[in-house]
This record gives sequence, C-alpha cells and structure tokens, in this order.
Amino acid sequence: MSEFGYASQFPRVLRRFALFAIAFSIVSITTGIFVNYAYGLTQLGPAAVWLWPVAAVGQLLVVLVLAELAGHFPLAGANYQWTARLVGSRFGYVVGSLGVLYGAVGLPGIALIGLAPLTATVLGLDAENVRLLLFIAVLALVVAYLINVVRVQLAARVNNVAVFAEIIGTVVLSVVVFLAWVRGGENAGGGHGFGFLFTTATGAPLADAIVGGALIGIFTLVGFEAAADMAEEAVDARRAVPRAMILSVVVSGVLGMFALVGFTLAIPDLPAIQASPVPLAAIAEYWLGPVITKIFLAIVVFSMFALIVVAAASNSRLIFAMARDGMLPFSAALRRVHPRTGTPVPALVASLVVCLVLLIYGTADGNAFAVLVGATALVPYLVYLLTLGGYLARRRALVEAGEGGFRLGALALPVAGLALLWLVVVVAALTLPEAFRSADYVVIGALALAGIWYVAALRRRLRDGTAGIGSARPDPVEIA
Repeated sequence: MSEFGYASQFPRVLRRFALFAIAFSIVSITTGIFVNYAYGLTQLGPAAVWLWPVAAVGQLLVVLVLAELAGHFPLAGANYQWTARLVGSRFGYVVGSLGVLYGAVGLPGIALIGLAPLTATVLGLDAENVRLLLFIAVLALVVAYLINVVRVQLAARVNNVAVFAEIIGTVVLSVVVFLAWVRGGENAGGGHGFGFLFTTATGAPLADAIVGGALIGIFTLVGFEAAADMAEEAVDARRAVPRAMILSVVVSGVLGMFALVGFTLAIPDLPAIQASPVPLAAIAEYWLGPVITKIFLAIVVFSMFALIVVAAASNSRLIFAMARDGMLPFSAALRRVHPRTGTPVPALVASLVVCLVLLIYGTADGNAFAVLVGATALVPYLVYLLTLGGYLARRRALVEAGEGGFRLGALALPVAGLALLWLVVVVAALTLPEAFRSADYVVIGALALAGIWYVAALRRRLRDGTAGIGSARPDPVEIA
C-alpha cells in the first residue's frame, strides 16, 4: 500500500474463491435474468436469447481491460482509483460520483422491485402490498449492511454460498424445466421445437426490438469489478483480483446462455408468458407445480440477498476510497476503519442511509423511482467508457510503470479498441431512444449535484492539495 501513498487499514483475508464469489454474485445471472427476462421477451420474443452471447463477448472485452488495471492498481474504489491515477483526480471524481449514484439507486431498486415481491410470493403473502414490500426491502438492506459491519469474512461466507445458489436457482431450474419440456413431447408446452428459439414476437420496429432484447445481457453482465473494490482486503491482489473478474464474466456468460435456452424452450404459451410479471416463475410453475417452484424461488431470493450483501461492501469501499482522498463531504469521518472489525463502518452507514432514503422515496413516488432505477442500466457503462478512455490515453505510462499482475500484451490495443466500440454502441442504445430519456436526465442531475459540491468546496481542496491522489491522511490505526 505504501507505493500508492496509503497505510494498510484492512485485513487481507479474501482469497481466490471469495473474490470470484464477490464478482459472480454481484453480476448475479439469477437476479438479472429473473428481473429482465420479461422485458427482452416482450420486446423481441424468444430470439432475444441470441443477443445474450453478444453482450457476454462485449463485456468480456471490457473486463479484460479492467483486469489489467486491477493488476496495476489493486486499490479500493476500483474505477475511481484507476481513472484518478491515469488521468487526474478531477476525472476520477466524475467516475467515482457515477459509481456512488449506481450503488445508491441500484441497491434499493433490487431490494424493492426484485427481492421483496419474490419473498412475499414465497411466503404466501400479498406481493402487491406496498407497506409489506417496503418492510421486506428495508429489512433486507439493514441485515445486508449489518453483515458487512460485523466482518468482511462474514459477507464473504454469504457470497461463497451464493455461488451455488446462483447455479441452483437459475441453471438447475432451467435444466429441470427443459427436461420436463422434452418429456412432455410435441403436444405439451406449446408443441414447438428448437426452431422456437428463432421466433420474433414484437410489434415494435426491428431495431428497437433488437435493442430491447439485448438488454437482458446488458442489464445483467455488469458489476464484476466489485472484486477490485475489495482489492485491499485480498491476498495476492495483483494476480487474484484480475482472474476473479475475468472468470466471473466467462462463467456468467456460459451459464446464463444455458439457462436462457432452457427456460425459453420450456415456454408453454408465449402470449401468456409475455404477459406474466415474472415469466420464469410462470414457466416453472407450469411444469413443476407451485410447491417445487416456491423452493426454487426461495433460492433465487437468497441469491438476490447475497447480491445486496456484496454490493453493500463494494459501495462502501468506493465511498471510503474517495473520502480517503478528501473528495467527499465529511471525508474525515467516512475514511475511518473500525480497529476491531476491520470494516469501514462510517462509509457503510452513510451508504445505507442513502439507500433507505431513496427506498422510502421510491414507495412514495413509484414512477419517479422507476426512472431512477432505469438509470442504473446506463451508469455502469458510462463508468466503463470513461475508464477505458483513460486507459487508452495513458496506457504507455501504465506499461512503463511495471508489469502488474495481469497483462494483455500485444492484444491490449485491439481488445481495448473493440471494447470501446462495444461501449459506445451500448451507451448510444441506452441514451438515444425516447424510452430512456428520463434516465438520461437522472444521470445529468446527479452529475450536476456532484458539480455543485466541486464548485462549493472540492475545487479549493484540490487546489490546496488537501484532496485528490497523494493527499491521503489515513486514520493512524493500521491493520496488518
């Protein structure tokens, strides 16, 4: 840590599998497919499954570049640290601010829109009771953050189990319904064959339908850099973190494709499933009945909860990293690490409070909250695009600085160029259509708020050298 101007404040306890579990759980093909499958299916139809590998390959290109950065700069804050060190503290502040927005809106969105109604369904409660859903979502967030306050090892254990829950809740379930479809023969489940996977069922223009279908993968295959956010708590971080990030995308891409094919072939009635609020649950219940379906849904709920646990850890490390460099209000408090638990308790509490405020706001104004959550699709790709831009601008200096723990070598520029093209296409797809215009305004508004803080205080701090890279004044408590 001393080479980056920081003192070690976290215990290094996360090994290779724990880092993979963090990245794999936050990508969460279970959450992504359960929440987004309906949108892709209604926009394009069954043929939407073939756009998943397109997103997987595009994100593999992105993660290869980010893995090289993780090997050079194994620091909490990931994208913030990388861009600040490559380009400058001001550029890093913009990227970090977008990261804070992503966590602040994404976590309550998953809790309220994904986890809460599924939990109510599993427990046989009213999934349309707004107060009940709010209670479940608040409880999930509070418990997830408390787990992170106790020790990072506890959060890691939850995510280690979540790896298997992801596989059971999505891949195994898809295989079971697929086998039931095969056993049912031509007269069951719609009577279609494998050609059904190439069916388009949409009333929208083809270009719009393709974008909508691709969003299953685009919405899902993000967040893998969470392993890098935890780099200061990793053993052999320079080598272990990049490999965990890459492996999480590869495994998620392959397993997600298997799951989508299995579920889609098992669709018994396409119009009915397109109309269902949770198509995968409807498919499972048709073939397996309500009891077995609820068992699988309970596993899905756990996967969503594990995602919230690891996302809470990742968000707090970003806040901690920015505060350590004096980039945020109340930085002196937010950069503290508890000497006994080895966790950034003030950053965790701050992150939780913001999530709860937005969650309560979301229940008061559902339409506005939906717009906020919609912005979480765009934000990670803006972060990736800005990070990649910094990488391409400063890669020569990066190479001269040392080998790092992972290098693309001669493939670096071709991979980065293709990744850049992919990200430009995705950002355009998520900003230009009228349907996403409200989400664009959310991002602009968040950047405006960040700009107000910059003008009011941060600009002076950066000019005086009391904020930014190289200004860190860590808490004197160090943990070996």
